[in-house]
Amino acid sequence: MKNLAIFDLDNTLINTDSDHAWPQYLMKKGLVDVEYTRAQNDKFYRDYQNGCLDIDEFLAFHLAPLKNFSRAELDEMHREFSAEFIEPHIAPMAKMLVQSHRDAGDELLVISSTNEFIIRPICRLFGIDNVIGTQLETDADGRYTGRYVGIPSLKEGKITRLHQWLSARGESLADYGKSYFYSDSKNDLPLLRLVDEPVAVNPDAELLSEAQEKGWPVLNFKEAV
Repeated sequence: MKNLAIFDLDNTLINTDSDHAWPQYLMKKGLVDVEYTRAQNDKFYRDYQNGCLDIDEFLAFHLAPLKNFSRAELDEMHREFSAEFIEPHIAPMAKMLVQSHRDAGDELLVISSTNEFIIRPICRLFGIDNVIGTQLETDADGRYTGRYVGIPSLKEGKITRLHQWLSARGESLADYGKSYFYSDSKNDLPLLRLVDEPVAVNPDAELLSEAQEKGWPVLNFKEAV
């Protein structure tokens, strides 16, 4: 019976936050109002860190620029974004961790609250095809509308989306020998408490405290870039 290795993305597999970095890329390119975007981006990042993010308000802000570009334009923008804002923040230890689970024959899955447009290409850098992120609405021409669909994969939403993913495969967690989840954030405590093997990676203060209390392993990739 194989195991299921689940990874958060931002500040876990990558030593940065792709949700926060994407608006920084748009500002650098002059594609959005810099003053407004910087203020909103920093506010929402603080809210996430504090565990009080209004996900609907955040997604309305974050997804709005996507509707201004074709999918081909966005794909090219993402390649540029990833090269400058993401790839320099991937620690060798993170890739080694993923590879160790791959070598063990485990099923690999990323669950992130960040939207799938941003995270899917990043997950490909790790060779991970199973990706759950906030799903985006598209119009008849395949362009993003600036709205999301379904349940955002944030906090308890990660558990809901995980069960949906498993169900679509005709599976449940019981079909795996062990389930692992690697994350940095107190926002992921619901899923960390659910799996067999929770692991704190680059943990915030609240997650570190619980990990130490419960004896969960703690990894630090930010010293290993």
